[in-house]
Amino acid sequence: MKKARGLLRSVSSHSSRREFSVNLQNPTSLVQMDASERYCFNPKLKWNPKVEDYFIKAYGVEHFSLISNALTRPSCYSCIRVNTLKSATDAVIEKLRALLECKHPENANGNPNLRSEHEHDLGNCIKEVFGSSQDVVNPLEGSLSSGLVSQCQIPGLDYVVLVRGSGPHDIGYGHNPEKPLKEAIVSRKCAESVLRGAQVYVPGVMACSAHVEKGDVVAVSVAVEQPVPGGGWSINMTRGTVLQGTETDPYYLERNGLYIGQGTVTMSRSGIFRASEGVAVDMHNRVYKLPSFNDVLEGEIFLQNLPSIVTAHVLDPQKGERVLDMCAAPGGKTTAIASIMNDEGEVIAADRSHNKVLEIQKLATELGLKCITTYKLDALKSVCRRDASDILSSSNCAEDTNNSTILGSNVESQIEKISYNDVQGSTVDQTLSVPVSNGQADGKVYTSRAEIRKSMRRLKNGPGRNQSTGGRVEKSKGFLPHSFDRVLLDAPCSALGLRPRLFSAEETIESLRNHGKYQRRMFDQAVQLVRPGGVIVYSTCTINPGENEALVRYALDTYKFLSLAPQHPRIGGPGLVGRYEYPDGYIEEWLRHGEEELVQRFDPSAPLDTIGFFIAKFSVKSPLS
Repeated sequence: MKKARGLLRSVSSHSSRREFSVNLQNPTSLVQMDASERYCFNPKLKWNPKVEDYFIKAYGVEHFSLISNALTRPSCYSCIRVNTLKSATDAVIEKLRALLECKHPENANGNPNLRSEHEHDLGNCIKEVFGSSQDVVNPLEGSLSSGLVSQCQIPGLDYVVLVRGSGPHDIGYGHNPEKPLKEAIVSRKCAESVLRGAQVYVPGVMACSAHVEKGDVVAVSVAVEQPVPGGGWSINMTRGTVLQGTETDPYYLERNGLYIGQGTVTMSRSGIFRASEGVAVDMHNRVYKLPSFNDVLEGEIFLQNLPSIVTAHVLDPQKGERVLDMCAAPGGKTTAIASIMNDEGEVIAADRSHNKVLEIQKLATELGLKCITTYKLDALKSVCRRDASDILSSSNCAEDTNNSTILGSNVESQIEKISYNDVQGSTVDQTLSVPVSNGQADGKVYTSRAEIRKSMRRLKNGPGRNQSTGGRVEKSKGFLPHSFDRVLLDAPCSALGLRPRLFSAEETIESLRNHGKYQRRMFDQAVQLVRPGGVIVYSTCTINPGENEALVRYALDTYKFLSLAPQHPRIGGPGLVGRYEYPDGYIEEWLRHGEEELVQRFDPSAPLDTIGFFIAKFSVKSPLS
């Protein structure tokens, strides 16, 4: 895609019109700045100096500055995947329009004054990449012309809905030098959620002005980590701190340019710091306005980043195939894969966290997907090796009726998993008769009272994201080699492409290199699990080439039977070609010329306005061919 490459190289011309000012003023001059400079959202992303140097060498000074700036703000639109097994895209669009018009009537007809300038850049990007034919149109064209909600027009993604946001907005905080504003400071994680459309919840409030009462309007700013003596980073603030609102306030300077909006407090100051949960500040005036989809059309839609949806399509799963998602939590890509397969086949979702596996189960139940089987499994132990003792005891891997490898279920592992589907069609007596091992030497089983209570709750509550689908997960000891048609490795990573992000200095060169080592070990497992003729898709949500292009280089150099495969749809940019030499002499190899167009790199500073993301697709030949 030569047009895509040329487009991304010219990102600076598109992005300069919306670039944040990132100049850090000298603290002595901060006291003199006017209210418009102080009460605004103008962050600068902090990086470890060595990491910053690494990225500058990878991207160039100007390009990395644009990426760093883009990471501090949210995308100008939300991307929603429609569950076509339960609802049609047109029906969802109508429902969303009705819901959003009630909340935002001023936006119902696509008020052009609320559009961000980079939304128009996004339109130009798509036209340049795909051309201007009648068959392919700008995926935001409907949003820009007919309101907040539109159907994505990228080929193959017609079940994706785009909901437009807006920002940054100038907010009049009502600053009066004679009367300090009432303010609240929230944690960085809380602020990042607010920028995506969430409310301010009690645990996120770090400090508040004195004498704040329910119904008061407060200016909300964010506490970003600062360097501390002896190394490390901290917000240097105890939860419950009283803000003075004057220049003598020890946190006064730290809040400059970090105000994210205004809201109405729902409880008194003392109530905020006594309560353990609930909304503390109802945000009604935001720097970035993005609709919240919490508890909206549950089971019909799923909020997901565009590159993540593209990843499931690049895997190209077919009906009836056996697919493994190695690091499946929270389940977005797993359920996308199952939906593409029309819920026909077998999708194995594995994750090392018990609670995260439960979340996958809940999501699959909510979306009505039955082809997904979940297991608790460390990705580094995905390959199961059978020896003679395993065969005799049948305690590890076993063969299913289709001669494909699944978890070998001994009695205890079968007992451990009691799903909602098991309970749904049963009577209470049948449910309570499920045997539970007491672990005693005599091998007798009994039904514990705790299990009885849990079974009763399952019968009462039923399925849904907010209801447990069983509370227990089945542990796997791995799968036999060559037992999957396709494998997705959406690897745990540094997550340096996620946005909005207001702090990144915790990552060091050493930690970035360790991420890469960990991912190579997981990829070694993936290679063994896919059958000859199958497909491996590797993806991350980071901008770090050491976790992206370097992994591709490792894979191609180590496994000669792997080759990069074309990707569809292709809307991301090319990968990075070259290498980087670390101070210790280690050389990190990236892509070679001719390979860059076979991967997709989503640049957060590009007009497409996505998170930072990377996708590589490998075709697997027979090792003997």
